[in-house]
Amino acid sequence: MIKFTVILLYLFSIFLISIVFKKYNENSREVVRKIVHIGIGPLVPVAQFLKINQNSALIFTGIVSLMVFINYNYKLLPTIEDVERKSYGTLFYCLSLFILIYLFWDKDPYALITGFFLMTFGDGLAGLIGKNFNSMSWIFFKQKKSLFGTITMFLTSLIVVCSIGYAQQNSFNLNYFTIAFFATLLEQFSILGIDNFIVPIASALFFNLFITN
Repeated sequence: MIKFTVILLYLFSIFLISIVFKKYNENSREVVRKIVHIGIGPLVPVAQFLKINQNSALIFTGIVSLMVFINYNYKLLPTIEDVERKSYGTLFYCLSLFILIYLFWDKDPYALITGFFLMTFGDGLAGLIGKNFNSMSWIFFKQKKSLFGTITMFLTSLIVVCSIGYAQQNSFNLNYFTIAFFATLLEQFSILGIDNFIVPIASALFFNLFITN
């Protein structure tokens, strides 16, 4: 019970921060959404540290996914879905986490954390930098992408993969660059928020294949 209380308190603090930020920055809807997007990132290693078992993690994530689905339709917590474009990103976010937990919670937690961090930190920071700093941009599948955002995604992904990979192996591997590159490439496919699904799943699978095995 104490373990889940810690998780719930962490989630509550993230949402509280986003609500307070929105109150004083009403025109920064995307930033508010990214606070939640990025802030949930550390949740997986926290849950691993607390030694929450796989079944409990799946049930918890499933409940959250259902709540997100209900919120998507009824906007009970508009902060989560308050975005300027049509996107199922939050739903894909939860679904990808559920799948990662199912595949890697016990088998390869390093791969799980890598995939989740590349979505939360890499994709999240790329969105913030890309929207707030002017740079060369292009349209890909009706979605605007920027040079600064793409560079941010690659560098953040590389830092994440190198850090987690080194923690696991105590050595560096050229495949770290391969994983970061493909994560950056897949992040370009962001129509309807699908990148929140394909980036973490593919990155975790690549990590498991190229680094762990």
